[in-house]
Amino acid sequence: MSDASFIEIVILAAVAAFFIFKLRSVLGKRTGHEDRSDFDPFKQAEENGKDAARRGDDKVIRLPDRGQGREEAHEGEDARLEESEILAETPEGTEEAADTPLAAALTQIKLADRGFDKDQFLGGARAAFEMIIGAFAAGDAKALRPLLANDVYDDFSGAIKEREDKKEALETTLIGITSAEIIEAEMRQKTAFVTIKFVSEQVNVTRDAEGRIVDGDPNHVAKVTDIWTFARNTRSRDPNWALVATRSPN
Repeated sequence: MSDASFIEIVILAAVAAFFIFKLRSVLGKRTGHEDRSDFDPFKQAEENGKDAARRGDDKVIRLPDRGQGREEAHEGEDARLEESEILAETPEGTEEAADTPLAAALTQIKLADRGFDKDQFLGGARAAFEMIIGAFAAGDAKALRPLLANDVYDDFSGAIKEREDKKEALETTLIGITSAEIIEAEMRQKTAFVTIKFVSEQVNVTRDAEGRIVDGDPNHVAKVTDIWTFARNTRSRDPNWALVATRSPN
């Protein structure tokens, strides 16, 4: 083989290696640890700085009530949080007056999870509230699955199926969230629980298979109060929060 031919082969090999390197740098490699593409209401609220507005349901939306007491509602949630896809969390925190039980509990959560921020958490919770209200009204159990812990999901999907069996449709318009306030918080071993009182204005109507109104009033705006508890295993790599309990005010 002549020196010229050998040099030509070396040059071609170098060019080929260069293009392979560039192709890998553009396309990248899948390792199995890529970020999930699931919509994350908490992170979305952090990035966009605003809530998502929409939805349709009945006069006062009849969400399944999981108000069976905090001990029962949360029993076994540590294990379920590991496998559920949940609502995303948020960075850096705001300090509360340190002389209240709620402030002390939020401080405990912050110590267990340095990424916890009360204001950003509330923004994400508002977005999650709208998503859950809308998905429940639309009968979209698939959309609810990543947002709810197992027991709550079973209640919500059961209520959707009961509505479908009656051939009824729920129409909900969420006019807006009047307020969202953290009213309870606690660390239970490695799991953080945060309870929020939502006050919202809604127009809700239930119709039968023929489109006749069986409940609600399309011209009535109802003021609705819901109390929801979100939870997260602070030692989990999953940064998401789950809705683990719902109840109505006493």
